[in-house]
Amino acid sequence: MSEALILHGGRLDLARARFPQAPEPWIDLSTGVSPCPYPFPPLAAEVFTRLPDVAALAELERIVARAYRAGPQAHVVAGAGTQAFIQWLPRIRPAARVAVLGLTYEEHAAAWRAAGASVARVATLEEVAAAEIGVVVNPNNPDGRLAPAARLAETARRMAATGGALIVDEAFADFLPPEASLAPLAGAPGLIVLRSFGKAYGLPGVRLGFALCGAEPAARLRATLGPWSVGGPALAIGAAALADPAWLAARGAALAAEAARLDAALVAAGFEIVGGVALFRLARHAAADRWFAHLARSGILTRMFGERPDWLRFGLPATRAAWERLERALESGRDGLTAGE
Repeated sequence: MSEALILHGGRLDLARARFPQAPEPWIDLSTGVSPCPYPFPPLAAEVFTRLPDVAALAELERIVARAYRAGPQAHVVAGAGTQAFIQWLPRIRPAARVAVLGLTYEEHAAAWRAAGASVARVATLEEVAAAEIGVVVNPNNPDGRLAPAARLAETARRMAATGGALIVDEAFADFLPPEASLAPLAGAPGLIVLRSFGKAYGLPGVRLGFALCGAEPAARLRATLGPWSVGGPALAIGAAALADPAWLAARGAALAAEAARLDAALVAAGFEIVGGVALFRLARHAAADRWFAHLARSGILTRMFGERPDWLRFGLPATRAAWERLERALESGRDGLTAGE
């Protein structure tokens, strides 16, 4: 599957082309990115004018291990976003049979297929364990499904015993209780944990993510990514943010309140909440396609799903004005769509 065939959120260029009369500025609720970016300090000129510093990379990886409570055997590898690891893992760890749990982030399956693997979407962890490589996005995107850490750990042990490996993508785990993460077990045979920086910290353009794994896959990843795999600004911003747990905790509490507000607004408009995490909500409506168009005509972009035409995913508005505009659009849509808009 080529990248062109995978629809991602954030494509305001396509939305503007399809809905040219929509008011500006657009409100992009199509991605699961925090609406409140981390207030990183001013950056020294050297992070732009010099090659990324090896010592700064090592320090960031130490901070990451502490922030995610990585196990003592874990090796942390930093890269240009989780996507970099999704692309490269099939090359450093080839497999013939790959199982991906459920409808989820499509790039995982696409990367393994591009590397020649036979990829099956499965419904249970038992089916995941029977494959050479298993992929579980936890919590899942887009429905927020959460597999218990103990069951994932047992799945990884079963796969390691037969030479397989389990990849657990924790891109949206930052606002979950620590015990939901597999990071404390990272370094165990057959387990690779992926973490994303940009989503929780509202800075996806920084392009920063991490793989937590054992020594052998870490060495292969480092060799494949090569030197200077993370830019100097990303090293500095990531180190500052990940060493600031108080900010993350406060942001998590605020997001929970905002998610509850969004749920209430969607339910009032006739949607059913079917899942989500702190950074996005998944809602069902029989007229989801018409809702998508109605909101887009109001300059509000949401996320559709080709396989589930009754689903829309909503991120969180960033400002008071954005909230008011969304709530007005939901109210007018409730009346207009019911009347046959």
